[in-house]
Amino acid sequence: MPAPGEPMILSTDPVPLTVEGRDDIAIMVEIATTPVETAAGLMFRKQMDNDHGMLFAFDRESRRSFWMRNTVMPLDIIFVRADGKVDSIRRGKPLDETPLRSDGKVRYVLELKAGQADAFGIEDGVVLRHPVIGG
Repeated sequence: MPAPGEPMILSTDPVPLTVEGRDDIAIMVEIATTPVETAAGLMFRKQMDNDHGMLFAFDRESRRSFWMRNTVMPLDIIFVRADGKVDSIRRGKPLDETPLRSDGKVRYVLELKAGQADAFGIEDGVVLRHPVIGG
């Protein structure tokens, strides 16, 4: 657990997350799975590479909501169903505590720097691939 006010930095998974049908996309992800990791997420991060993100993996599908408490970077919050298909995308505003909800039940959430979902061609219905997804 990081010190109060400090970002949590998880190790980057050696296998990149990919976008089905886009061989030119490789997103390096930190994977948050524990309650502590999923609660901290990208809080207090001031910068992140464009090809980097955090993948939140939950044990079951459910409607999810995320907020931007203590998150200083604007983010694309990508809600992903158990089969890897993108359910919905929300834009998170820095430090905003308004809940950003998925449209349907999801098992994964991918956070990227704001604008990167568009840059990578990630939109509703696109399939994301990673060994964690679907596992």
